[in-house]
Amino acid sequence: MYPIGIIHSPFTEKDQTPIQSSRSQAIGRVELYPEFADGLRDIEGLSHIYLLYVFHRSSGYSLQVKPFLDDQEHGIFTTRYPQRPNPIGISIVRLLSHQGNILAIEGVDVLDGTPLLDIKPYVPDFDLRTNDVRVGWYETRSKE
Repeated sequence: MYPIGIIHSPFTEKDQTPIQSSRSQAIGRVELYPEFADGLRDIEGLSHIYLLYVFHRSSGYSLQVKPFLDDQEHGIFTTRYPQRPNPIGISIVRLLSHQGNILAIEGVDVLDGTPLLDIKPYVPDFDLRTNDVRVGWYETRSKE
């Protein structure tokens, strides 16, 4: 895999960055490399997109981690912790505008300069919609 662009955000330090896009109203930009700009055709018809990216400032990993929202350890694959065997992140953001190879987005939750791997449309008919979702430890986490 290789980056297809860069995500620009107002966040330059890890401790400034929101822990999830659903908790962010920050505005950012996605800059696709020019050779991938044709892939943005028709994107302005979307309200939300998935961004897949590299946690480029994370190093190493542990299979047991203490996530930001709990004080107990959990398996890495039950969290969205950034230090992972393959440091791939995912965010759903609101698409504000598209001009050339630039997308303006809202809900950015990554560090400035984050390498972008892919963009996918958020489509409710394709994405799971159910009332019987279980979220494991997140339901019983310490809320302090």
